[in-house]
Amino acid sequence: ALPDAKEVVKTFLERMEARDLDGAESMLAEGFRMVFPGGVEFSKLAELIDWAKPRYNWVKKSYDDWDAAAREDGVAVTCQGTLHGEFPDGTPFKGIRFVDWFLVRDGKLVQQHVWNDLGERKREGPQVNA
Repeated sequence: ALPDAKEVVKTFLERMEARDLDGAESMLAEGFRMVFPGGVEFSKLAELIDWAKPRYNWVKKSYDDWDAAAREDGVAVTCQGTLHGEFPDGTPFKGIRFVDWFLVRDGKLVQQHVWNDLGERKREGPQVNA
């Protein structure tokens, strides 16, 4: 039996937050791709980590909602909530909205699409009213 698609995504995100990159990488299907705000695409987690270094020191997610829907090509899983973390200058941030969409097939992640307001917050400055 295959694992529940939402549990696959939850485990992947937990491993990413803990920087268990080997564990997270083991959950990816061949040909995995992820798309971040601005249309930035990666196929390797190391590429994502390098890209994120000048954006923030660390980031964690607080979840408000999860959805899953069967599709012909797998199961689509969406989670949404807010981000909190620290900018490279040490300034904390919180309350930044995010939505992540995943495609899970045969217990592996095939795609990830990420939308969040982190770039907007950086343009406004690190102050947070949430």
